[in-house]
Amino acid sequence: MRRITVPIALLALLALLGPAVPAVAAQAAPPAPSITWTACDPAEEAPEGLLCATIKVPVDWSKPGGPTIDLALAKRPATDPSRRIGSLLINPGGPGGSGVDFAYTSGDAFSPAVTDRFDIVGFDPRGQARSSVINCDGELIGAQAIRLYPDDKTEYADLRATNKALALSCRELSGPLVKYVDTASVARDMDAIRTALGEKKISYYGVSYGTMIGQQYAELFPGRIRALALDSNMDHAQTIAGYQKWETLAMEGSFLQFTAWCDRTEACALHEQGALAYFDELYARAEAGELIVDGAPLPPEDLVNWVFGYMYNPNSWFDLAETLIYIEEGGESARGEPAPNGYLPVMCSDFHFDVGAYPVMRAIESAQNRLAPHTRLNPLAWSDLASCQNWPWEVTNPPHRLRASDKLPPILLANSRWDVATPYEWGTSLASQLPSARFLTYDGVGHGTYWRSDCARAAIDMYLVELRTPKKGTHCPAVFPSSPVTTQAAPTVVDPLPELTGPFRR
Repeated sequence: MRRITVPIALLALLALLGPAVPAVAAQAAPPAPSITWTACDPAEEAPEGLLCATIKVPVDWSKPGGPTIDLALAKRPATDPSRRIGSLLINPGGPGGSGVDFAYTSGDAFSPAVTDRFDIVGFDPRGQARSSVINCDGELIGAQAIRLYPDDKTEYADLRATNKALALSCRELSGPLVKYVDTASVARDMDAIRTALGEKKISYYGVSYGTMIGQQYAELFPGRIRALALDSNMDHAQTIAGYQKWETLAMEGSFLQFTAWCDRTEACALHEQGALAYFDELYARAEAGELIVDGAPLPPEDLVNWVFGYMYNPNSWFDLAETLIYIEEGGESARGEPAPNGYLPVMCSDFHFDVGAYPVMRAIESAQNRLAPHTRLNPLAWSDLASCQNWPWEVTNPPHRLRASDKLPPILLANSRWDVATPYEWGTSLASQLPSARFLTYDGVGHGTYWRSDCARAAIDMYLVELRTPKKGTHCPAVFPSSPVTTQAAPTVVDPLPELTGPFRR
């Protein structure tokens, strides 16, 4: 059946056709990595004072003497070098977010408490951005996007066939790296970066998918950590059922926070109509094939896709209310453009998502619909599940509870109570796996607590600089916008995540 493509169907999974990964160079044995910092490419317009470099890492860490790829890095030197603590490695999430771009924006994204004391070092993970980006067949990407919600066995078979063909195209266009982009490999890359930086122990801030990198690093290299701040946590121990359940409840709960906010906020465009009733009516029309957008029926799942991205940051909720009115009036859809990324190979390498037969897939969908009577399911979680059906290679980094070492130092975990991409329950589950962790709750809505809450940001800054964690059971109060011109974060920091990862990624 025909589906209208809207941003989530594209931005969470897509990649353009592009040049294949350059041929990798074989070497007899890997030398100790080193870094030669130089001025960044002028064409990239990096902020003044930033430095760039590359280091070589093995494609396959089980064969360290085999072919290599170059990882791209950028460094923003500490602005108060006399009080420098060391290097702070950073990752903005995704999978697919650019750590190099994160470093470029770090002067605005982090507080002076952090930028004064650390060399902030970002890297593009393997398969992403400047580090041998994974490219796939553009036509197959589009074919997958319209098959993510199969209604019967035939459509499900089409989805599985398309998924396999897409994966094989990634291998053809990007080389063997497509099978070696799991998060454990990225964690090993990060330790190579630590060695090259000359740091005995690292400090790290990871947000969203970036928390998975930090978690895997803690498991593999517990004695090489100074500080580990993990913000908006994923949980690698999730089963298919748990993954879908908590993501679906996070979508429903976040959306109900929006509708309750709209009801009490006069400046919300749907304040008088009632946002929940308005949305339910739109959904009913979409189910009946009567919601016409851009001259064609808008499927109900695409309506939810449209709403999904606005849940990342409540400051966008005034725009969401206007958008729902625009949809009701039949306005043209704003379609996202495909971009090179390695999102799908990472997710299909890190989680067991293949369910086999169509009735299992249908039962999972029905269960989510019962959990979330308004939004039905979480588009990001569902696209993860649907897109990894019939992935042709093994899960190289199988999901499991973290094996925490007694060598781990105190770790800081932070999650929003309502986070559409990384549910609160994932954070509490992770905390139970890490005895040395202190868990901080932001009681509001949104993704990336560092930019949602002054309170959370101060706690993360204090931990990174002073290695002091907040008191056990600390909660930061929710913050909601009162008018379209207000912001949740202090003017000294700017949320970089929408630009770095897009609104439909972790």
